[in-house]
Amino acid sequence: MDPLRQSPSPCSSRPSSPKTPPCEIHGYVGIEDVLDQLKIKAMKMGFEFNIMVVGQSGLGKSTMVSTLFKSKVWKCTPPGLGMPIPQTLQLKSVTHVVEEKGVKLKLTVTDTPGFGDQINNDKCLRPLDIELLQRLCRTVNVVPVIARADSLTLEEREAFRRRIQHNLRTHCIEVYPQKCFDEDINDRILNSKIRDRIPFAVVGSDQEYLVNGRCVLGRKTKWGIIEVENMAHCEFLLLRDLLIRSHLQDLKDITHNVHYENYRVCRLNESHVLPRGPCWVNLAPTPPGPPVAPGPSKVCRQAREDSDDEEDDY
Repeated sequence: MDPLRQSPSPCSSRPSSPKTPPCEIHGYVGIEDVLDQLKIKAMKMGFEFNIMVVGQSGLGKSTMVSTLFKSKVWKCTPPGLGMPIPQTLQLKSVTHVVEEKGVKLKLTVTDTPGFGDQINNDKCLRPLDIELLQRLCRTVNVVPVIARADSLTLEEREAFRRRIQHNLRTHCIEVYPQKCFDEDINDRILNSKIRDRIPFAVVGSDQEYLVNGRCVLGRKTKWGIIEVENMAHCEFLLLRDLLIRSHLQDLKDITHNVHYENYRVCRLNESHVLPRGPCWVNLAPTPPGPPVAPGPSKVCRQAREDSDDEEDDY
């Protein structure tokens, strides 16, 4: 996976017609300097990224996130398996600023302690998992992983992966990267390879060990050291490349331009309230019946014109 790949926004601006000819420039204008301006602004403001980890207690969710960003996300250790099982699900969020080579990332991680702890899991998607994924995939980008993959043999891991993929297709659960957002042949080739490997089999660890004269992140067992960043041992590198090095901006774009817009328009239709203005739209009442959640499709809403008309391009 190319770490320098830049994924285009799902709602990026495009020419109105593919036949529109380019305008010839007869001298230097300085348009290319816009890239330098954007870089300087991004370096000053930094970036934001939100992650929610969902899974049973003891799967190593906090360790996996700490390994992803090579920093301590949680200052204190979350309750382990020996602690009482929470009776209700209460979300917990922590925010840290991670800085690398002058680039600041405001990272917010939301944990779901107690999720599914009282339900048996026989190496398959449970009804609770299916219900949750069906709801989440319409609202956020979902990236499933096989946690603690070192507890499975290679044959068991592949069989588990195929079983999960079959369940996702059977229940129409669209995980990231979604096929409908592949904008060109390069996107389709790269994302198809990613989709074939999802869910990633990962191992997390914040412990370093000396292996063949070099320090590596890994888990020590009586059979040897399981290296987190070794593709022969697990697929942690694929997960990190997807979330950070190649698709981070694309994840943010889809969340903002698709998932949030679908959610916003859905709520506006439910409340039948829109600010009156030049492009005011009267939304018809929702017909009786079960509400239909919006799917992960690219939408163009006339309601957005209100805010667009007020923005200046200067």
